[in-house]
Amino acid sequence: MKNKTILLNQRDNVVVALQDLKAGDVISAGDQSITLKEAITQGHKIARQDILENASIIKYGAPIGHATEKIEKGSWVHTHNVATNLSGKLDYAYQPELHPNVFPNENRTFKGYLRKNGKVGIRNDLYLIPTVGCINMVGDLIVEQFKQNHPDYGAFDEIILFKHPYGCSQLGDDLEYTRKILTDAALHPNAGGVLIFGLGCENNQLDELKNQMGEFDEKRVKFMICQNVPDEVETGLQLLEELNIVAQNDVRVDVPLSELKIGLKCGGSDGFSGITGNPLLGRLSDYIVSQGGSTVLTEVPEMFGAEKVLMARAKNEEVFYKIVSLINNFKDYFASYGQPIYENPSPGNKAGGITTLEDKSLGCTQKSGTSAVVDVLEYGEKIKERGLSLLQAPGNDLVSSSALAAADCQMVLFTTGRGTPFATFVPTVKVSTNTQLYENKKQWIDFNAGQLLDASMDEVARLFIQFIIDVASGKKTKNELRHIHEIAIFKNGVTE
Repeated sequence: MKNKTILLNQRDNVVVALQDLKAGDVISAGDQSITLKEAITQGHKIARQDILENASIIKYGAPIGHATEKIEKGSWVHTHNVATNLSGKLDYAYQPELHPNVFPNENRTFKGYLRKNGKVGIRNDLYLIPTVGCINMVGDLIVEQFKQNHPDYGAFDEIILFKHPYGCSQLGDDLEYTRKILTDAALHPNAGGVLIFGLGCENNQLDELKNQMGEFDEKRVKFMICQNVPDEVETGLQLLEELNIVAQNDVRVDVPLSELKIGLKCGGSDGFSGITGNPLLGRLSDYIVSQGGSTVLTEVPEMFGAEKVLMARAKNEEVFYKIVSLINNFKDYFASYGQPIYENPSPGNKAGGITTLEDKSLGCTQKSGTSAVVDVLEYGEKIKERGLSLLQAPGNDLVSSSALAAADCQMVLFTTGRGTPFATFVPTVKVSTNTQLYENKKQWIDFNAGQLLDASMDEVARLFIQFIIDVASGKKTKNELRHIHEIAIFKNGVTE
């Protein structure tokens, strides 16, 4: 690494440390040299000039907060001397700033599974979906028996049991969210076979869930109520064997990239997230959209402070107002529980160099690239239009990743500067924002965006695009190799 710091925008009055630095070190910041007044950890910000109290801190060419005291040139800029500029709900005006598509259609393909309804899966997985948490262990027993008969998982790539604690005494929105996400999972194109099983006495009745599914391939989806059969494990195993027979004829075929649907997510950010990992996902997003595919950005609270950037990219005024509602409704959700709207970033984010929510949001939204926003999805809603959509979901890693998968994203791309083993029920590609994390946690991380500090975006993006096509064609992610799959459902209602 040649440079010790990086200046992200000529307007910035801070630079970001690319490595740990000591007091007295001399750094280059644009066209000037600066002597550091104190030690600076990599990913953290350094004042490029004297900054007066109450003056804006500028990063990415935009304010990320204001100085709470005078900050001298060469000093550390972080939570001890910076505060957010955000407060309450804002007024917005539609001021479009749409960007041209910079990628030609290359007519590339991946190898996927073509489903009866025309959708395409990138996996042929077997899903076991309990309607209620008290029968999770029944799923364990059925899976154990099936694996004894089929150590190689039979016709399936993976067997995923959707363990969750809900479905029994839920009311209102809570029950509806549970039904939506479980129904979405049952209809996911990555599923080559699905067994939905209920207890029989829960609020989340299997018949109602089945009604919400609408049309589905009855050869691919089976149902069982445990209280209505003599031996639920034996019956469940028999149903899995029937699904296995159907899936034996499934083969991958060449499919255009226009059929890819990819979720964009970040978690455990650091000071490099907005410099390496998130811009790389943004480049990938623009590429997929240019090929006629779809990407989805979520984590609404991490749009706060950067929402105007997304609003300016709304394809029309109707989508603009949908984005306004998306932002304001989530702020109302915070306020309804008496919680501060701008409490983020988390302790891990702060340790990594993220100072305010604006700092985090301006970095986070780079995952969406520069494409126009074509639609806004409600929680539990599936992708309706090709292109970039926004999705209503919180910043929580488990809940938002599950929501992306439920929206029909065949995979989720997950940037991280801190690292996590978590994955949702579709392939979850972990992208490290720094090389140190990639080297230390190779059992977690699939791709190293930290190499952007030494290589060009064009070079790394070409490698990343091919990697994603390989994953879509069957290359297993680290979470798949370790059989890590989770689901989490948003909770906002009453439990009896």
